[in-house]
Amino acid sequence: MDFLFQPNEIERLERERASGITSREVVRLFEARGARLSESTFRKYVQVGLLPRSRRVGRKGKHTGSTGLYPVEVLRRINLIKRMMAEGVTLEEIRGSFVALKNRLDDVEHEFASLLSELTRKAREHPGRREMEGELGRAQREVRRALGRIERVGGRIATVPVPGRREDWEVGAGGGEPSVGRGREASG
Repeated sequence: MDFLFQPNEIERLERERASGITSREVVRLFEARGARLSESTFRKYVQVGLLPRSRRVGRKGKHTGSTGLYPVEVLRRINLIKRMMAEGVTLEEIRGSFVALKNRLDDVEHEFASLLSELTRKAREHPGRREMEGELGRAQREVRRALGRIERVGGRIATVPVPGRREDWEVGAGGGEPSVGRGREASG
């Protein structure tokens, strides 16, 4: 599947678009590669939990409203979904796979980071600032370790081979992302 994005391309886009990307831009990027992806399919992936929900960001100017931005990470997820579907994995099977688990863990991590940021700002004004900042730092390390454990265990649970399917999905060595089959590259 030569329309899929390579990891280095996604990393470049993540640097260029650190604030996020709209669903329309995601659809255009895939269309430019000859991949079929409509906005309604994109929304369905969000609704079934395969992609994160957007965060609303106000636009500059009077009465311009807001726009939904997604992390550029959605390109990786859509790459993986498309690869899995090309191998014959159904959307329902994908929902039960590591992809959905990873999305939920990312949501928890983002919410925790937001809460931690808010508490850190408040701790700077607290009389026991150093103690509070130290506690928050310890809590952050503990939560990251816990999320890492959940990701590892959940990945093993969620990647049990589908009975009767020649290929199975496993957590790859590259950053916890699933890969196609055993011992094969999943680069497309």
